[in-house]
Amino acid sequence: MPRRYDPERRQRIIDAAIRVVGEKGIAGLSHRSVAAAADVPLGSTTYHFATLDELLVAALRQVNEGFAKVLVEWLPEAGRGDPADLATDLARALGEWLGGERTGVELEYELYLAALRRPALRPVAAEWTEETAARLARRTDAATARALLALMDGICLQVLLTGASYDEEYAREMLARVIP
Repeated sequence: MPRRYDPERRQRIIDAAIRVVGEKGIAGLSHRSVAAAADVPLGSTTYHFATLDELLVAALRQVNEGFAKVLVEWLPEAGRGDPADLATDLARALGEWLGGERTGVELEYELYLAALRRPALRPVAAEWTEETAARLARRTDAATARALLALMDGICLQVLLTGASYDEEYAREMLARVIP
């Protein structure tokens, strides 16, 4: 039987891996579970991704794009204006991110934190941190950008872990305290 040309297969496998992790967590990820979710032969997953870490790297890169899109939309690249404007913009961006599909936010953090145990994911997590800090540094200095990113991560994790509602005004106030 001739090989079927399927240029979208690799992307379907990544999308399936994201769904599997979203439903079962990283512990539920296997080539077999992803192949079933993508409706592809098992050999296709190992052809495109020799290891699960390679597949997780591709998945993490893709989910990182979600928050990056929110920042692009909600964080104008204007010069260093009023610090209150930056705090307001960031608080709104977090609200947009946390107010969307919660599963996507949880998935991004699960993959991001998986880098603690999976060294192959660390460069992707570091890239995301560097790119996001660089985007924030367009509106403030580099040290403040890193502090803002740490605070935003902390707020997101607290909301996700406690199930609490996101408080945009609190976030804006805390972010404003960090901005000189």
